[in-house]
Amino acid sequence: MVRLPFLVLAVRGYTAIEVLAFYLPQFHPIAENDTWWEPGFTEWTNVTRARPLFRGHVQPHLPADLGFYDLRVPEVREQQARLARAHGVTGFIYWHYWFGGRRLLERPFEEVVASGEPRFPFCVAWANHSWTDRWMGGEERMMVEQTYPGPEDDRAHFGHLRTAFEDPRYLRVDGRPVMFVFRSPDMPDPAGFVERWQAMAEDLGGLYLVSCGPFVDPVATTAQGFDAIVFIEKPFARPTNWSRMNSYLRNHHLRKGPNRYDYADFCGSAPPGDLACTAIPCVWPNWDDTPRRGRRGVVAVNSSPSRFRRQVSSAVDIARRAPEREQIVAIKSWNEWAEGNYMEPDQEFGTGWLEALAQGLADRGVDPVT
Repeated sequence: MVRLPFLVLAVRGYTAIEVLAFYLPQFHPIAENDTWWEPGFTEWTNVTRARPLFRGHVQPHLPADLGFYDLRVPEVREQQARLARAHGVTGFIYWHYWFGGRRLLERPFEEVVASGEPRFPFCVAWANHSWTDRWMGGEERMMVEQTYPGPEDDRAHFGHLRTAFEDPRYLRVDGRPVMFVFRSPDMPDPAGFVERWQAMAEDLGGLYLVSCGPFVDPVATTAQGFDAIVFIEKPFARPTNWSRMNSYLRNHHLRKGPNRYDYADFCGSAPPGDLACTAIPCVWPNWDDTPRRGRRGVVAVNSSPSRFRRQVSSAVDIARRAPEREQIVAIKSWNEWAEGNYMEPDQEFGTGWLEALAQGLADRGVDPVT
């Protein structure tokens, strides 16, 4: 990526790697969530209701330094950027929701673009999946269906994002704005999407398109024209006999959930052999979605900042296999509090997750950009 920090780090002899954190905007009320759930619903609603569901289960996870913030407040967004920058995060990947022209949770990102603050690099990830209540442990009630109306909608979508792409803070690889696409295999014509968007971005030098998600086929993704892939896979170690038995009993209604798997203190998203596109490793500080899904949830047990530090270091080793200007580590996530994967300070570890990130990067000679 072509940005000043690369020049600074090159002079100092450090390896330059972008460290980008996925950023959830669902920390402010919107009319749709008021209707679907309850008035004033935000992600904090789930977080504060969480309770321990088995011995040793730590819930609720509660914020420390930033408190129960509202992302409509500019000072909050500035504090987040300051914390991220100080501990080695070099940019945010804002989740972006577009449903055939309908936008949701757009206000924080649009205010970041319009205001020019915070002065912190960013890009977008199109969360191109339907909204159902499954993420809350429900039975697939459709709330907003993701559709793909065709080229006209692509033009409207691209036009909406152009202002962001042209922002001097926007993250670029070789001058090309970076855009992540979640679950690109769900598109009816991924190759057509890539072709249309690259054509529309010709005057920008093209886009650097990244396919991300749990079901990314690297061969198909490369053939479709994506530049890179991110395997977003939960941070679980290989199943043990106990975890297999626990899953069997739970799936046959002989044991009450949630499912539990040991946390992996290594990065499991290594590229599967030689690829024609870049594979970006993804690290997770933790996983526990019981605040949303209750006993239907899944928990990574025995996670800790020290184990996360080792995961970060192993991810740097993977990132270095990519061409120099495409060396990226993704973090899932900056602030997914109701999934238990967040970097922000909490009441259990303070700034422990952030410090572990900085230490894991330093272990491999990556200097935090401050």
